[in-house]
Amino acid sequence: MWEPTVESVMTRDVVTAKETTGFKDLVTLMTEHKVSGVPVVDHDGRPVGVVTESDTLAKQEYDDGNARKPLFNRDRRAHWNKAGGLHAVELMTSPAVTITGDAPVAAAARLLADKKVRRLCVVNLAGSLVGVISRRDVIGTFLRDDALILADIEDHVFREGVRVLPNTLTAAVHDGVVTLDGSVEHRTTAEVVARLTQKVPGVVGVQNKIRYTMDDTVTSGI
Repeated sequence: MWEPTVESVMTRDVVTAKETTGFKDLVTLMTEHKVSGVPVVDHDGRPVGVVTESDTLAKQEYDDGNARKPLFNRDRRAHWNKAGGLHAVELMTSPAVTITGDAPVAAAARLLADKKVRRLCVVNLAGSLVGVISRRDVIGTFLRDDALILADIEDHVFREGVRVLPNTLTAAVHDGVVTLDGSVEHRTTAEVVARLTQKVPGVVGVQNKIRYTMDDTVTSGI
């Protein structure tokens, strides 16, 4: 079954830095390109970390390392250590959290949540950076036009997913909410259609009104 991939929504034109990139150059990159974080890559183009706005703010927050070092909170101590950083290697959060371009967008959403990060570095099989997928990219899939969503449901769910006869099922889409209708022989088919529809990019919710003649989820007691 077709699913949207990271490659289909990621940002390809990525602003990057080297480990030796200086503090002011990092701030300039983020300011000029209007991004909140910059991947740091090694000489082979592999991501080794990410410098974010939060990392650079440590210098002001802790007065260039002169403020008292936090004693008990490990995350705060790590943030304090960045206050005196002059180059990306001293400021970046590492290792970089990565994902491959062929991974489903749903997998990227789970990884973003699990790691509590705002962006993932997208890498190829060699480990080189090929793009970035952010929370905004993932959320942006819900802004797809209703007509595009409907076309995907008809193509990838009805025809390719469950392969029902033409005009057996219908779908209506309004603001990303899909209403499925029609009739099939088995209950499991109706449930599969609903699950596959939920995976279509842009679908906010599914109202399943598909009727069935046989409940094949009920097992005989014999």
